[in-house]
Amino acid sequence: MHRTLWSAFKDFAILFSFIMNFVLLVIVIILGLLIFDIKNGILEPLIDGLHQNFILLDEADIIRQLPVQDEIPVQFTLLVEDSINVTLTDDVNLTRPATFNLPGGGGNISGTVNLRLPAGLELPIALSLPVEVDEMVPVNLLVDVEIPLDETQLHRPFYGLRMLLEPYVSLIDALPGSWSEAIQNIANP
Repeated sequence: MHRTLWSAFKDFAILFSFIMNFVLLVIVIILGLLIFDIKNGILEPLIDGLHQNFILLDEADIIRQLPVQDEIPVQFTLLVEDSINVTLTDDVNLTRPATFNLPGGGGNISGTVNLRLPAGLELPIALSLPVEVDEMVPVNLLVDVEIPLDETQLHRPFYGLRMLLEPYVSLIDALPGSWSEAIQNIANP
């Protein structure tokens, strides 16, 4: 009985091994037929696409407009110096004490002078005036900002991911893309 059991197990193991080898052979043949479709349609676009996008991300810039809203104190003395002409809007009456020297040693005459400056008269004026400025000035503006990512902390991870994929890109690009290329590579090493 022991021998019959061993013989049955051996027959089952041989049959199971044959079936498994047949299934694996069919899978290998199917994969062999599809290997270039997998390489050209899945692996190459995926790995090359990831690699290229990590390069583009590392070379990208963040471009934004940032709003700046604040108040800044402005304190200074503004010295206004200028020569200007002013026009009188009303008549101006002037009364001033005056001393007149008579020629030839004739002495002095003291008295009062009355003058009337008529409206519309233009007078030249030399203006020299300090103006104190002490104000809070509101600032509301949009500031254009451009930040190259390869000059930030993001450069290192993008570069690292790019370099992680480089060997796979080279390997996949070196593989043949069809059976005819594979046969040509074997025939002409």
